[in-house]
Amino acid sequence: MKKILATAALIGSVAISAAQAGTLEGTGATFPYPVYKAWITDYYKATSNQVNYSPTGSGSGIQEVSARHVDFGGSDKPLKPSVLKEKGLFMFPTVVGAITFSYNIPGVSKLKLSEAAISGITLGNIEYWDAATLKADNPDANLPHEKILFVHRSDKSGTTFNFTYYLSKMNSVWRRHYGAKKAVNWPMKNRVAGKGNFGVSTAIKTNKYSIGYVDYADAVKNGLNMAVVEDKTGTYTEPTPSNFVKAAGSSNLDPKNDFYSIIAYPESGYPIVAATFILLPKEKQAKDKEVTKFIDYAYKNGDAAAEKLGYVPLPKSVKDKVRGYWEAKGIK
Repeated sequence: MKKILATAALIGSVAISAAQAGTLEGTGATFPYPVYKAWITDYYKATSNQVNYSPTGSGSGIQEVSARHVDFGGSDKPLKPSVLKEKGLFMFPTVVGAITFSYNIPGVSKLKLSEAAISGITLGNIEYWDAATLKADNPDANLPHEKILFVHRSDKSGTTFNFTYYLSKMNSVWRRHYGAKKAVNWPMKNRVAGKGNFGVSTAIKTNKYSIGYVDYADAVKNGLNMAVVEDKTGTYTEPTPSNFVKAAGSSNLDPKNDFYSIIAYPESGYPIVAATFILLPKEKQAKDKEVTKFIDYAYKNGDAAAEKLGYVPLPKSVKDKVRGYWEAKGIK
């Protein structure tokens, strides 16, 4: 029976003197929330300028900025240039992060997941932890005869989009039947849903024999076990910042197409990586300049905070391209 987990909506808006005039209001992707929180706090300490960001999910970020309800939106799903034109938006990247397979199996650490195992779990074909495929990946682990509880997002999510994009590139059956989407009708029977990356993390932490996809920063923050996964080369790759950097090197972030790029399933390195983006209304140049001033501060001063949280800072060459993009659009 399909189970739905009601998780507390931890919409922890990063707010400093929110009622004061001049505050920037943003909402969207939960994936970058930990690093945005750190950047916002440091920016306020350095400049006394207030920025609020509510982690409500990429779908909400796109919707709210498109409706001009906020000054900027956050999305892990990049929008194609044609969609940006239709909605009257600018887009640029802020940081790169990773999506992990986090799990809760008492007594099992360093779980290995082959592409065959990942495909079986996500397609609902592998239902128990002691299935032959999983035992072959983990011959020394004491895998129990317990049903696998799959944890997924309940909201429209850029994390879900990037995760299902990875599945689509890795598995032709998934690609034909499900594709890459912000919300999916998941095929497995035994599953629960959590709102935001924090909701998924909480569900995994509180449910034995569960597994789900959650960003690295939230997985670390919640002390979750993270699986070692098979990459495109057939190598079992740990979710570590150095492996994220290796994967992120294949990104093609180009201002000519508004930085539209999906990095998941790169040629080598950890296979589930993603850039996250800021969306700005084209006609609000004065506010846009305030937002880019904040992001420029983060580009100059926020790399250490990003790395500490497990993100990959953008290379200087990409940051310079973004600054050139701002100048060309009249928002710097």
